[in-house]
Amino acid sequence: MAGTGYRRGSPGRAAPADPHIDALDGVRAIAAFAVLTFHVAIESGAALGDDFFTGLLARGDVAVPIFFTLSGLLLYRPWAAAALTGGPAPDTRAYLVRRALRILPAYWLVVAAALALWSRDRLGDPGTWLVLLTLTQTYHPDPWWAGLGPKGLAQMWSLCVEAAFYLLLPLLAAGLAAFARRAGADVGRRARRLLLGLAVLALASPVTVVLSHHPVYLPHLNSWLPRSMAYFACGMAFAVVLAWAEGDRSPGNPARRLRRSVASAPGTLWLVAALAYAIAVTPVAGPRFIGVEGVWPGLFKTVLYATVAVCLVAPAALPPRPAPLIGRILGNRVIRWLGRISYGVFLWQFVALHAWYQLTAQWPFTGGFLGNLVAVAAITIMLAEATHRLVEEPARGLGRRISARLRRGAAAGDAASAAAPHVKPEHANRSSSGALP
Repeated sequence: MAGTGYRRGSPGRAAPADPHIDALDGVRAIAAFAVLTFHVAIESGAALGDDFFTGLLARGDVAVPIFFTLSGLLLYRPWAAAALTGGPAPDTRAYLVRRALRILPAYWLVVAAALALWSRDRLGDPGTWLVLLTLTQTYHPDPWWAGLGPKGLAQMWSLCVEAAFYLLLPLLAAGLAAFARRAGADVGRRARRLLLGLAVLALASPVTVVLSHHPVYLPHLNSWLPRSMAYFACGMAFAVVLAWAEGDRSPGNPARRLRRSVASAPGTLWLVAALAYAIAVTPVAGPRFIGVEGVWPGLFKTVLYATVAVCLVAPAALPPRPAPLIGRILGNRVIRWLGRISYGVFLWQFVALHAWYQLTAQWPFTGGFLGNLVAVAAITIMLAEATHRLVEEPARGLGRRISARLRRGAAAGDAASAAAPHVKPEHANRSSSGALP
């Protein structure tokens, strides 16, 4: 076949990854500031009313599933390509090093700042540092804080979910790849197997909704990975579609047709996302902020939030080339810059919010929404930009260097193994294992 040189039904080397998708930076920026707007709306009381507008603000947490969908797409892409084409999978050690250096240094800085500002009595407690620095606070059986985390760190529950996904992804990818290989060499059949496996994986979310209510209510399950697995699985399915379209260039490839269809009608998907969001504002998705959602509202909310995430990410991720409108909205320089600093926006927003309220002597659930939003956003952006330049970029550079060294070492080891003379097991030196008699 023309293009990549792959034949349908004969996987070979890994399909070349698509270039960086600029529009996804825009999606990331929108999601980050939607979360910020949601938190300011809650703190100012603007999202606590009963009308439709306050409902729109109160459902701003839909941005979290968007982040999870983006993570599933971007992180699973190389594994999906390897599973379909038979190429080498990413080096797990290098991947984990990059992930750790991507998220931990900046996060640790924010943890130290929040504890120093509002939890000074815990600064000398090793247990507090251990739990927070390892992103395991959502598993704490008896936390000393109220709510989702210590003051200034409440939003980090979603980072705990991300970290759990990072650790589990290599195992999930290996299992999915083994399942796909059972379909034979055909890329299309492998892709369909991957999508089937991801559909099963997504069922973890509704199962967790049910388990969190029966036989007794277990709210902590809502901040664990299985509750959000459907969103990650949606992003991973996008990764499969992209790899399928690249690995099989045949004219009838369903993945290529899907990419063209999405490119031709992004407005339709945006409309579906808006309708799903509007439905989520209603009581069908449960109480907006205070209260306990039931099983059915929890299930409806999962489906509606997944719909919003899929319909917002797909037009930016799937088209073979960016549509002019999408490029203007999501790919311009300003929004791409905001996307690059979006991790810092996520990390610092509660520190900025609480510090601003403390500085201006405002009580929780009071104050003007728009004025506070502008002030908190400005403070958050300044902190995020500084952290991006001084912490995130140096740490990412270090991660790239370490992971490159690990990959070179692994490649050298493979080359040495291939060059070594074959030795039958019965002739091997038994003393090398240390466990054999």
